[in-house]
Amino acid sequence: MQKIFISLLLLFFSISTFVHAVESNLKQPLMSMTDINGKTYKVKGTEQGLNIEGMKGKVIFLEFFGHQCPPCLASIPHLIDLKNKHKDKLAIVAIEVQGYNSAQLKTFAKEKGMNYTVVPEESAAALVEYVRQRAQWRGSIPFLVALDTQGNVQFVQAGMLPESSLEQLIKDLSTKPKASTEKKAIKTSK
Repeated sequence: MQKIFISLLLLFFSISTFVHAVESNLKQPLMSMTDINGKTYKVKGTEQGLNIEGMKGKVIFLEFFGHQCPPCLASIPHLIDLKNKHKDKLAIVAIEVQGYNSAQLKTFAKEKGMNYTVVPEESAAALVEYVRQRAQWRGSIPFLVALDTQGNVQFVQAGMLPESSLEQLIKDLSTKPKASTEKKAIKTSK
């Protein structure tokens, strides 16, 4: 009798684990974001990160920034340089979170020469909230989420990083996909 009870208990746990795994896959949110040029990207949350339509196979820097944030403004030239150097293996998505609408942000991006994907928060609200919850982001900017070529989050950083550190991050994340969810730490130069 005890063996039957244990067998039934194990069967119950096996089934509930399978059901939970299926439900988890179904609960991964489908979101979208529209850049300042009107292009809409479908974004799917995954267990390890994000799948952003049209960016598969590239290292992705998802940066949350503000138009009035001095460190954010200082990082723009670095991101422009990195995009020029690594255009085939790097995608940069910058989401402005200090309230610019699409028209204001389009003018701002043109003035700054931003050569990467720029998105107003208003057209990526679900994605912003998703990252806020998953990364426990409290609103500090700049805020960088770096994804490897498989779309897995490998690095999260509040605050500005020097261009040399970003270069190293690109190199590390583009050489081989990371299997674990362990976040990679990088050295910052002074």
